[in-house]
Amino acid sequence: MNIYLHVESSIRELDSKLLLAILAASRGHQVLISNLGGIIRGMRSGMLTPGIFHTKSLTPGNDKIIRHQKMIDSGFIITSIDEEGGLVDHGYEKFAKIRYSEQTISQASAIFGWGYEDTDILKRIYSKYSSKIHKTGSPRADMWKPFFSDYWTAPQGKPRKPFLLISSNLALANNINELHLLIKSHKNSGYYQRDPEMIDNHLTAFAEEGHMMSAYIKAIRKLANNNNDYDIVLRPHPNENIKTWKIFLEDIPNVHVIQEGSISAWVNHAFAVVHNGCTTALEATISEKPVVTYVPFRQKYSRELANELGHRVASPDELLEKVSSIFEAMRSNNQKNMSKKIPEIVSKKINLDNDKLAAERIVEIWESLSNDNISKPTNWIKFKWFLKVMKLRDIVRRGLKKISPRRLRLNKDYKFPALERNDITERISKLQNLLGIDKKLECKFLSDKTILIKQP
Repeated sequence: MNIYLHVESSIRELDSKLLLAILAASRGHQVLISNLGGIIRGMRSGMLTPGIFHTKSLTPGNDKIIRHQKMIDSGFIITSIDEEGGLVDHGYEKFAKIRYSEQTISQASAIFGWGYEDTDILKRIYSKYSSKIHKTGSPRADMWKPFFSDYWTAPQGKPRKPFLLISSNLALANNINELHLLIKSHKNSGYYQRDPEMIDNHLTAFAEEGHMMSAYIKAIRKLANNNNDYDIVLRPHPNENIKTWKIFLEDIPNVHVIQEGSISAWVNHAFAVVHNGCTTALEATISEKPVVTYVPFRQKYSRELANELGHRVASPDELLEKVSSIFEAMRSNNQKNMSKKIPEIVSKKINLDNDKLAAERIVEIWESLSNDNISKPTNWIKFKWFLKVMKLRDIVRRGLKKISPRRLRLNKDYKFPALERNDITERISKLQNLLGIDKKLECKFLSDKTILIKQP
């Protein structure tokens, strides 16, 4: 069976897609991991034979609906799990209506839910298609479990000292793209039509996030100036502009602003995690790391569920006191073991089955959708050369754009930088060892953003 895994943000999704690919390939399937451009071009050209196209959302934008219909007409099968997850807020109804529609769900053959809440609400709202909505859990959440802690080796740039991880989630006020381009993208995707209040909320939240950024800077300065035993790693959201943080924090000692690599590696090597409204709080909870929730002022647009986790503090002094106590307990090896019981507000959002990985459940459902049409062989050598030609064309186009009048477009290239062969090979090997998969698998680099994993 041919399986095509769409990765939008590699630092968020790549490791879980590798987990899916290895499990599927070990069962005899051919799995392509790629950015959207590689898959779409292969499909349109006829280079890629029909298969399962697994995508990161079913947001009902016109472009996506048209694209998915063309795939279906060509014999492809659509499946999806929403990578945003709707995890940081209580409830799921609003998320379900904004991120899905009757039409996009009708186009999919299977939709995978993170947990009880999203699965049940999707089944209720889109009851006509309830049979194709499955509570599998998320492969990303699989990777948060302590079972995979050995997979997360020390991230590049890790400080020599123990470090506190501060996770920022201010992708409106500090987005890598200009605000008007961000608003235009949301408008073109139909978000403001499906939720008329969203544009007002975005603009108001923009100001609130600026306030939060100021509060973070004051708190980081307080922590750094009253401690010389540990460092601080500020981790901006993948959609944030890292340069802004570096400018604000450049004069504060023992502070590192790092955006590279998966957040999971940083969580696993930090002695504690500080956040406000971040999915990282749920991940750290599942990974059994101390969580400190920093709420320095009353927020209108707080992510309420995430901010109920861990130790809640409201001022730089309280933050310093709590972080210091956690650090001293860690240093004296007197840290209390965190309860292995996951809080109910997390367990209803994320299905954590100790008997079977979410990734295994998804592969099994894919196999139930299999037919002869999606198992036809692809000429991978021909497709590899096709991608080389397409890359040369892209280089020429970019060169022409530099000498032509400037057109402002949303920059999305930062979400999927070029893959490195040694890095990917090492990740695959670690996952195989952890999972006890002894079947030989090969990984072929078809381009710097497209890899094929299969048995020889």
